[in-house]
Amino acid sequence: MHRTSTHVVLTGDRPTGSLHLGHYFGSLANRLVLQDLHPVFVLVADYQVITDRDRPGEIRRNVTDLVLDYLAVGLDPAKVTIFQHSAVPELNQLMLPFLSLVTVSELGRNPTVKDEIAHSSQAAVSGLMFTYSVHQAADILFCKATLVPVGKDQLPHLEVTRTIARRFNDRYGPVFPLPEAMLSDAPLVAGLDGGKMSKSRGNAIALKATEDETAALIRRAVTDSERLITYEPDRRPNVANLLSLAGLCLGRRPQEIAEEIGYGGAAALKRLVTEAVNEFCRPIRRRRRELGEGDALAVLREGNARAREVAVRTLDEVRDAMGYTIASRAAS
Repeated sequence: MHRTSTHVVLTGDRPTGSLHLGHYFGSLANRLVLQDLHPVFVLVADYQVITDRDRPGEIRRNVTDLVLDYLAVGLDPAKVTIFQHSAVPELNQLMLPFLSLVTVSELGRNPTVKDEIAHSSQAAVSGLMFTYSVHQAADILFCKATLVPVGKDQLPHLEVTRTIARRFNDRYGPVFPLPEAMLSDAPLVAGLDGGKMSKSRGNAIALKATEDETAALIRRAVTDSERLITYEPDRRPNVANLLSLAGLCLGRRPQEIAEEIGYGGAAALKRLVTEAVNEFCRPIRRRRRELGEGDALAVLREGNARAREVAVRTLDEVRDAMGYTIASRAAS
């Protein structure tokens, strides 16, 4: 498909486990639209896994699983560049000049970093955690992204990126665009216990889960004792969450689904949600079963090479602007 776009999009995920329905409706569905409109870089942020945890888990398997989820939902490697952070060393070389453009106090005031530090599983805050927002700036600016899909909680990180780009341009000359936030209007899909949907909390429905696993998870979902099913997010948040999930999968308003269930109670609600989720996920799961590790690795090899070509060009521009080109090329 021929695209005439003035924008470049950077998005991605940390490989910490299988993607779930919250990921799909929160970001993946939007990427399926964007891949037909703009050049899109999808970052598998494997280095970021070590920013806030002492034990990063099975990174290699998680990276493969993440790419397989991408392919199963319909991300097309012919349209998007899927790549690993650890395979593009130029990203980290960009961090050094970027760190010189922000102060310690500015990094410390970042509310998103404060929140991530508060929820970190590390015994102490690492330097990498403290410079997380600069890390992300390198991810965004290496490909000169102009649009970054984010939630409101990520806006402070993006503002650090914009600050770094502005200061670099002011000091060394125009190299980087100022990326804009693409705020998502996607609905928040809560977990089956009413909290944030997260695999680590055991309240998420993985895209690759079997139909039996999905049914078991939904059976354990928190509801209430009222027989009449109504959509009242403030008074009955857990029931409303299940209705919303069914609505997203069916493409229907949750109020209509509540009226359809009527006095069927929690059991009827859960049956309907189970059928809706399994029907929605069936083609995704079928495509995933047709893929193997070799498919994921082939996509990464191609994407890593493509991303690195872009990163090398950008790093050369940065060195030129800063006056380091002759020394760096002589060293190489």
